[in-house]
Amino acid sequence: MNFLAILGITNAYAADTAAASPQQGILSMLPLFLIIILFMYFMVIRPQAKRAKDQKNLMSSLQKGDEVITSGGILGKIENINDNFIILSLGKDVNVTIQKSAIVACVPRGTIKSAE
Repeated sequence: MNFLAILGITNAYAADTAAASPQQGILSMLPLFLIIILFMYFMVIRPQAKRAKDQKNLMSSLQKGDEVITSGGILGKIENINDNFIILSLGKDVNVTIQKSAIVACVPRGTIKSAE
């Protein structure tokens, strides 16, 4: 005789309880977690790291005489560069001291003359 049949437990019920173990539930969720992590990496983390790298390269390549645009939209020519600050010439006898991190883009030379 079958021991489970004596206790009144059928084979189908015993097989069903073994299939619904919590370990299999965790393993079935693992691919979903991996997909979410990959999505976050390619859509959020990687582009942000690329923008930070480009900004760092821009900051290191700035030189006296470059024409730049600030985060406030001011167009000017670099007169002097320190470690953290830049003296920006906006026009004749008009200089502004700004933080180096406020520079958004370096524009081609002659942009200031064409904007006047």
